[in-house]
Amino acid sequence: MSAVMDVWNTILHIITSSDTITLVLMAVVALGAGFLMQEMGSLISTTVIALVAFSLLVYLRAIALQGAKAGPLAQADWHQFLGLPMQLVLAYAIAFGVVIAIVSAIRNTVLG
Repeated sequence: MSAVMDVWNTILHIITSSDTITLVLMAVVALGAGFLMQEMGSLISTTVIALVAFSLLVYLRAIALQGAKAGPLAQADWHQFLGLPMQLVLAYAIAFGVVIAIVSAIRNTVLG
């Protein structure tokens, strides 16, 4: 049970400690993926694609808004990704997957 609580606390930490722009990017990507997903059978692949899209948007945000150099930033981001704890990846995947599933279910119910 403690593993579930650890993941839940990580999800809460992601949501409560992220800045506004990052939360908006998360919402836009998750809502867009939820609207584009055709059936629940593709939830895992849609979640993975949404996570990749989110990471690319965060990368582009750093280049466009913060004026970072693209090459060194890509290398630094890759090294940070390699050292990323699996619990954090799982928390992001669960958060994105739940939002995508809810949006897709609402979309399929309303639009048929």
